Amino acid sequence: MTDTRPATPFWGVTLVAAALLMVTMGARQSIGLFVSPLNTSTGLGIVAISLAMAVGQFVWGAVQPVAGAFADRYGPGRVLAVGIVLMTIGTALTPFMSSAFGLTMIIGVVTAAGAGACSFSVLIGAASQRVPAERRGMASGIINAGGSFGQFVFAPLLQRLITGFGWMNAMWSMAAISLLALPAAFALRRQDSHAAQAAHAAAANPADKGLKAAIFGAMKDPSYLLLHAGFFTCGFHIAFLVTHLPGEVQLCGLPAQVASWSLAIIGLANIAGSLAAGWGMGRYRGKMILFWMYGARALLIAGYLMAPKTPLTFYVFAAGLGATFLATVPPTAGVVGKLFGTRYLATLFGLTLFTHQIGGFFGAWLGGIAITETGSYDWMWYADIALASLAAVCNLPIKEAMVAPRLQPA
Repeated sequence: MTDTRPATPFWGVTLVAAALLMVTMGARQSIGLFVSPLNTSTGLGIVAISLAMAVGQFVWGAVQPVAGAFADRYGPGRVLAVGIVLMTIGTALTPFMSSAFGLTMIIGVVTAAGAGACSFSVLIGAASQRVPAERRGMASGIINAGGSFGQFVFAPLLQRLITGFGWMNAMWSMAAISLLALPAAFALRRQDSHAAQAAHAAAANPADKGLKAAIFGAMKDPSYLLLHAGFFTCGFHIAFLVTHLPGEVQLCGLPAQVASWSLAIIGLANIAGSLAAGWGMGRYRGKMILFWMYGARALLIAGYLMAPKTPLTFYVFAAGLGATFLATVPPTAGVVGKLFGTRYLATLFGLTLFTHQIGGFFGAWLGGIAITETGSYDWMWYADIALASLAAVCNLPIKEAMVAPRLQPA
C-alpha cells in the first residue's frame, strides 16, 4: 500500500527548530555578561554567582533526557511550550533575587530547566524523526547554527542594554524576547499527531522493546560511553568560556565590549562550523569530525596562552574556538542515531547532553574558584587543554559505520 501522508517539509521543520534554538541558546550563552553586574548589585561574590550558573549548567543537562523522553512519547510541541514559559518566568524573576539560594533556584533551576526543555535533544530529535535519513546531518547543522546565530545577536545586544539601561532592564528585555518564541512551539505542535502515529507504529513493532530497554542497551555499549566521555569535556570547555570569558577580558584590562564581541564572534563562527559539520556528516564519519574538533581546541587554547592579550587576540581566539564551539552537536547526535536509530534519539542524545552539562557544571564552578583562589584562570586553561586532548583520543575507538558512498547521477 502506498503511504499517502504528506511528507513533512524539510525547511519548515528545520527553520522553526533553528529559530527556537536561536532564542534559547542566544540568551543562555550570553549569561556570563551578567556575572559582574550581578556581583556589583547583590554583593554575593563571584563564587556564589558562579555556583548558581554551574547548577544551571547541570540542570539544563539533566532536563534534556527527561524532556526528550516526553517528546518521544507525546511530541515536541507541548514540551517546548512549557520550556519557553519556564525560561521566561525565571529570567523575569532574576532581578528580584538578593540571596545566593534565591539566585540558584531561579537561574540554576527554573530558567535552566526551561531552556533545557527547548534545546538540542528535543529539537534535533524532532527534526530527525521528520526528515529523510540522508538530510538529518544537514538538518542538525542548520538547527545548531540557529543557536549560534542567537549568540551572535544576543551578546552585543544584551551588552548594549546592560550599559545603556542597566542589567535588570536587560534581563526583563531578554524575558520578553524569550516569550516571543512561543508561536514557534505551537508551529511544531501541529506536527505532534505525526509523532504520535510513529510512536504507535513503533509500539506495534516487536523489535522495539521500549524506552527502558533502549537506555540500558545503550549504556552497555562502549562506543556510546566513549561519546559521553568526549562530550563531558565539551561541556566543561563551553561552560567555562561563556561564564568566565568576560572575567578573563576584564583581568587583561580590556573593556567589556571586547567580551561581548568575542562571544558574538564565537556565535558567528559557530554558524559556519555547524553548517560544515552538518555537511561533513554526509561524507565523513562523525567520530573523525569530533576527533579533529577537540584536537583543534587544545591547539587553539595553547596558542591563546602564548599570545599577547589584545582585543585582536581575543577576536582571533573567539573565531577559532567558535568554529568548533557547539559544532560538536551535529556529529554527536549523528553518531547516536547511527548506533541506535531515531526512535529514541531525543532521549539517548539527551543523556549525552546530560553528561555534557556535568562537565559544564565543573567548568562554570571551578572557574569561579580558580579566579577567587589564585587571581587568574591559568589552571583552568591548562585543564581545558588536557581534557580536549583526551576527548579527541576518546572518539577514535568508537565503532561507527562507514559513510555510504554517494550515488552519482546517471
